[in-house]
Amino acid sequence: MLKSVENLRKLTSKSFNGRGEILLEFVVGVDKNAALLDVANKLDQVQEYPENVDEPVISAVNTGDRPIAWFTLRTLPGNDIDINKLRDFAKDHIESRFERVPGVANSNIYGGAEREMQVVIDPHALASSQLTILDVRKALISTNINISGGDIDEGKNRFTVRTLGQFKSVEDIEDMVITRRDDIPVYIRDIAEVKLGYKKLEAFVRQKNEPSVAVNAQREVGANVLIVMEGLREACSELNEDLLRDRGLALEQVYDETEYIKSSIGLVKQNVVVGGLLAVMVLLLFLRSWRSTLVIGLAIPISAIGTFLMVTLLGRSLNVVSLAGIAFAVGMVVDSAIVVLENIFRHWQSGEGPFDAAYKGTTEVWGAVLASTLTTIGVFIPVILVEQEVGQLFRDIALAISFAVGLSLIVAITVIPTTAARILSHRKKDGSLGKTDSSSNNRLVLFGRNLTDKIVGVVVYLTNTLSRRLITIVVLIVISIFLTWWMVPEMEYLPEGNRNLILAIMLPPPGYSLEEQKSIGLVLEKELSPYWSAKVGTKEAEMLDGPPIKHGFYVSRGRMVFMGMISAEPERAAELIPILRRVCGNIPGMITIVQQSSLFERGLSGGRTIDIELSGPDLDRLIYYGFQVFEQVKQVFPPGTQARPVPSLELGSPELQIRPRLEHAIELGLTSADIGYITDALVDGAYAGDYWHQGDKIDLVIFGQSKYIERTQDLEQIFIYTPSGDYVPLSTVADIQLGVGPEEIDHIERERSIVIQVIPPRIVPLERALDIIDTKIITPMVKKGLLGGLYKANLAGTADKLQEARRALQWNLVLAIAIAYLLMAALFESFLYPIVIMFSVPLAAVGGFAGLAFLNLFTLQVMDVLTMLGFVILIGTVINNAILIVHQALNNIRDEKMEARQALIESVRTRIRPIFMSVTTTVFGMLPLVIFPGAGSELYRGLGSVVLGGLIVSTVFTLLLIPAVFSLVMDIKVGLGWGKAV
Repeated sequence: MLKSVENLRKLTSKSFNGRGEILLEFVVGVDKNAALLDVANKLDQVQEYPENVDEPVISAVNTGDRPIAWFTLRTLPGNDIDINKLRDFAKDHIESRFERVPGVANSNIYGGAEREMQVVIDPHALASSQLTILDVRKALISTNINISGGDIDEGKNRFTVRTLGQFKSVEDIEDMVITRRDDIPVYIRDIAEVKLGYKKLEAFVRQKNEPSVAVNAQREVGANVLIVMEGLREACSELNEDLLRDRGLALEQVYDETEYIKSSIGLVKQNVVVGGLLAVMVLLLFLRSWRSTLVIGLAIPISAIGTFLMVTLLGRSLNVVSLAGIAFAVGMVVDSAIVVLENIFRHWQSGEGPFDAAYKGTTEVWGAVLASTLTTIGVFIPVILVEQEVGQLFRDIALAISFAVGLSLIVAITVIPTTAARILSHRKKDGSLGKTDSSSNNRLVLFGRNLTDKIVGVVVYLTNTLSRRLITIVVLIVISIFLTWWMVPEMEYLPEGNRNLILAIMLPPPGYSLEEQKSIGLVLEKELSPYWSAKVGTKEAEMLDGPPIKHGFYVSRGRMVFMGMISAEPERAAELIPILRRVCGNIPGMITIVQQSSLFERGLSGGRTIDIELSGPDLDRLIYYGFQVFEQVKQVFPPGTQARPVPSLELGSPELQIRPRLEHAIELGLTSADIGYITDALVDGAYAGDYWHQGDKIDLVIFGQSKYIERTQDLEQIFIYTPSGDYVPLSTVADIQLGVGPEEIDHIERERSIVIQVIPPRIVPLERALDIIDTKIITPMVKKGLLGGLYKANLAGTADKLQEARRALQWNLVLAIAIAYLLMAALFESFLYPIVIMFSVPLAAVGGFAGLAFLNLFTLQVMDVLTMLGFVILIGTVINNAILIVHQALNNIRDEKMEARQALIESVRTRIRPIFMSVTTTVFGMLPLVIFPGAGSELYRGLGSVVLGGLIVSTVFTLLLIPAVFSLVMDIKVGLGWGKAV
């Protein structure tokens, strides 16, 4: 039914012993509420569910998504209660309290056993009463029920009629009559013991050598994690004070996702402040006047505060990424103000009055400033429209920079002219924007003039002849293209981060009992005990080969076994990875993956996990193919590569298979269903209805006495009383064989599937890993005829997301260039001059890759999709310098009636100072984002290095390339009769 849900992208399912999950992934942009309604309508078409099966619960959050918080319930000293008996208590009071916190989608309990009302059968008493387990079940089900009998009107009153048979106490069950033998009633108490008990333990949790019950919390999509976490903390404190303390219990938070987030926000706030101060210091160095610096510096707080307001008005929360966008914009928002103020000052120095200089200086560069701002904002249009997962990250940083730069334009054409006119009216024309009476200032002025003269001299030389222009253009463009091709690194998807949570995911051999898994946990605890007993700064901690452990937990639930460690020194969390690998590697037969929790991950699969999905009709062949893929991964990837199959590559866990002998069974009055129910009751307990205990619905279960089944061999000798009146062993009516059965059944698009999850080492980029898997594993299997037709292999997980993001970014990069060109064409009213300006883009690409390579000399920084965003930003920023030169040259030709060559040289001379000022402030404003390490810096560090490298390289060579291209274009115009001679 669910396969036909509208807008469904992918359908996967997992079936376990006693539970199942179906995951429906929809296309991006689908309304969540509409999708929930569609799924609910489909499920309503199901006629009925099997007995003892709850109706499915629909949730808009993936149950495999990473929880934002983990808590453990433990006993206080002096409390001897068995913690495993508190699962229902935790579910009723803690889980329900957490799920009432706004923004919490789900809360889950791990560990402990659920309560149940047990009817423990004495088989000899049952046989002597000539009863079967089926008779007991029938009697319990038929008696334990309330039935409405309608209503009766009598006078003014209406009486509701109800038949009340539902059990309310243990005595009610014990006193129930099953049947009569020789006119004597047979009660439940005659053939069974009724007691409140607990189900078999199916999972357990240990934290630092103590058993506990774990509770987690998953947030709703779109909920603010900081607000949700605050609500969870309040709920935890409230539970400890009002409910748990009196019972000798304590609820402790062992993992908090917001610790990393808060640290990240603190670092980016620091970068904003430091970047702003550096930008102001650079301005002061150039302007040599605190008044002029203050005028331009006003653009920083005005733009930043305005951006905060605009982001809030759009309903988006401030996060690490949007704050990083504001930090990037700190150096950029003063660009327009610098250009306007410098041009006003130049006119004032030429003899014009303060207000005339402010008016003319602003109107003269208005076109260039507008073009620069619009192109910077325009390149973000395709970025904002990206709908993939990375689009959320791109959108935040794009909106933050766009708002900041847009507001800086308003500041540049309103605040700067009026304030400059006021300041200049009280100043003397001393040849600078500030006082120059000190020797240091004179040296700076002299250095600036000499540098300007040298650059202008080089431009004059390179544009003097046609051959020099052509050589300059060809050499710079060819070198740019070659270096770009040579330096392009292989791609990653998203940064991993340095989150303080190390997870060890273990896959034990099939059939391991819970006790065996518990003993494995005890061995691991013993090996790791020195790490969590040591305190930071002590001699014991210094002797360790890693940081002390602040919190640690071990969870076993069926075949899912995992361990989590939180470092007492968050910045050293990654050092726990080799320690856990070594400790877990000592467990025989255990497949273990140890990884650091990624910033962007789902559940226990990390941010760099590649899923090799194998699907087809026959499970045996899938397992064979899975073995081949698993072994090939070990061979073709370098050491350090981690891989695990989901589910396992074994045919299944050992099981005792009961095959009814139908002829004998029918003679004795038994069917296959009867044999199955009787066996279930005697071995594990069989469901026989519901029982309400203290307001909670629990299972009413028929049990056999445990002393009769202690070994697998005992199963054959279980005696059962049959409807025919015979008392026979189970082996009489069924054959019992040792076999294997699946612990987990997975389907992808309704086909049986096995997934091999691969996590390549950091030295192998994700793009290369995908190529290795495709060319060295999948393609050879296709050529051999193993794959194809009914059996398919598909790369999913992070691999799928990387390919989608790369395709989106490639086209968005082209679209950004087209938007920038069309905006300039509209502003210049020409399709020719924007082509000249666009020649600066290849130089920026070289600088971007060079900046990334330079950063990798000091710290590992991969080329992820966030880093690629830096090249989009570069398109909108590096052309600003070229716009200033071309725009001023055209002004000189049009207004000053200069020849084209003279206009170009004069444009370079007058624009060098604002270009250097704007680029230097931008570089120093962004510099803290690149050089300061810490939580969250991996999100924007690569992006910052690309922008810084591109700006620096393009600025230097733009002053050489653009004049050569511009003069060549003007010569061509003259040759074609379109303009005056150069």
